[in-house]
Amino acid sequence: MCGIVGYVGHREAREVLLEGLRRLEYRGYDSAGLATCAEGRIYLLRQVGKLERLLAAAAEAELPGTLGIGHTRWATHGLPTEDNAHPHLDCSGKIALVHNGIIENYRELKEKLIKLGHVFTSQTDTEVLAHLIEEYYRGELLAAVLRALKDVEGAFAIAVLHSDHPRELVGARLGSPLVVGKGEDENFLASDAPALLPYTREMYFLADGEVVQLKPNGVELFSADGERKEPRFQKVPWDPLTAEKAGYRHFMEKEIHEQPRAVGDTLLVGKEVPWEGKLGDRFLRELQEVVLIACGTSYHAALVAEYLWEPLIGVPVRAQIASEFRYKDPAVGEGTLVVGVSQSGETIDTLVAVRQAKEKGAKVLALSNIMGSAIPREAHAAFYTRAGLEIGVAATKTFTAQLVALSLLGLHLARLRGRISREELEERLQSLRRAPDLVVQALAAEEKVEALAETYYKATDALYLGRGILYPLALEGALKLKEISYIHAEAYPAGEMKHGPIALIDETMPVVFLISGAELWEKSLANMEEVKARRGILIVFTDRVSEELTALADHIVPLPQAPRELVPLVFAPPLQLLAYHIARLRGTDVDQPRNLAKTVTVE
Repeated sequence: MCGIVGYVGHREAREVLLEGLRRLEYRGYDSAGLATCAEGRIYLLRQVGKLERLLAAAAEAELPGTLGIGHTRWATHGLPTEDNAHPHLDCSGKIALVHNGIIENYRELKEKLIKLGHVFTSQTDTEVLAHLIEEYYRGELLAAVLRALKDVEGAFAIAVLHSDHPRELVGARLGSPLVVGKGEDENFLASDAPALLPYTREMYFLADGEVVQLKPNGVELFSADGERKEPRFQKVPWDPLTAEKAGYRHFMEKEIHEQPRAVGDTLLVGKEVPWEGKLGDRFLRELQEVVLIACGTSYHAALVAEYLWEPLIGVPVRAQIASEFRYKDPAVGEGTLVVGVSQSGETIDTLVAVRQAKEKGAKVLALSNIMGSAIPREAHAAFYTRAGLEIGVAATKTFTAQLVALSLLGLHLARLRGRISREELEERLQSLRRAPDLVVQALAAEEKVEALAETYYKATDALYLGRGILYPLALEGALKLKEISYIHAEAYPAGEMKHGPIALIDETMPVVFLISGAELWEKSLANMEEVKARRGILIVFTDRVSEELTALADHIVPLPQAPRELVPLVFAPPLQLLAYHIARLRGTDVDQPRNLAKTVTVE
């Protein structure tokens, strides 16, 4: 859940590392550090807090060398302190290591290493790895890393250097992402591609169990058993400018306004079957059920698909939270299509759930925004959204890209199963092509939404309600508000309000109500009456303004009308804008909210 950068080449490593860490700030962190290697020694610098503190300290510190590693840490074991920050050193001070993930058997390993005379200086699980590599080091760094990793249980992405090897950097991954960047007489390592964009777009995404050795003049790839492999580099279709704010105050604001393009680009692949790989037409025709597994915002997109797909493809469809799916011994098998939804393609709970489903005989279709990421690699087929690089921790354009991608997938599944004709497929695809323009129209509500934010940004609680296909949007709206403004918000199906949440409603409670003319209009109006009977403040987002609605609502945000399958795409952007402007007015760190990370690679 944190950031790794490594460099070996001809440049001053410190500059590459600091720039790379700056580009990984969106992943979330609480401390940062770097280590460089020159003249047979390691130079170490670590700071608690924001990267600005490390940058200021680095300006005064001696950090020579053309080999180095950097890290931003999100604490799992041990408080955010300088001693617990990465990189970590071994006893000799010759080995430096950074690590993402969790070493599950670190206590057992630590006890053994202490008995062997190793002295630890931190509370982290990571430091065990540095000492373990030291224990196995016999003059070859790669061999020591390979041997040490055989003792390790858990998830990791690591970068390691040794002061006796000033032109060598070793990396490895199991469960946490790691990418190699190839340059001219220089090579790079990072936990995510944006760190490398200023220097190269030729990248290789390590698979689980792979170990890589980087030198200025080459990259060598190995299996966990030390067998040589051939890395297949690919060109990442992003450029450094995609990671700049382009005049917006925050990346999140920029990315909210990039949604028409993200939706449109994702739709471009929709005329024919959009997934890469093989699911088999016979399997899809005889399909018995679909299970969508995801976490966070991706789960809300999956829940929208549950509402859309079940009547469309004619089999039971259920959305499941990946971290719960994993542990209930799910009853999936050869007749099940499992759809793993993850914007990063690396979400650890979703990745493990996908593996579990495959072991039980299910077919897996991955939906991700990152080419070459772990979940698509492990799936039988993959569909990539075209949202582009998303820097803000709170997902915005990747969510709407997922919504349109899931609509495409549902339509093609329905066609392959004979549930709709070729002509109906074309008609529905033509309807979907209205999505970018509808998102533009929805974004036009920003002025009204910003005025609402100015009225309610000091609220301490909020309730989000919606029915049918708008219930997942209520969940997503509440999540966005929680994530970036730190206001307590809950979401419920409006019909469930009287089964508990209604007790929260009084004259101080803002109730954000989502209501569409395409979804349970009369029943939703009845639920709004229940809110007003308790003197709740009704903030209504709607695509249909009527006299009844106007009489009930304290505030109305009118939205463009859309077919039912496009309704979520119309409601999502204004809800994101409401959360954004409230957070901005409260002065929170919008792009890097506390305690959160962009890619969740620890359990």
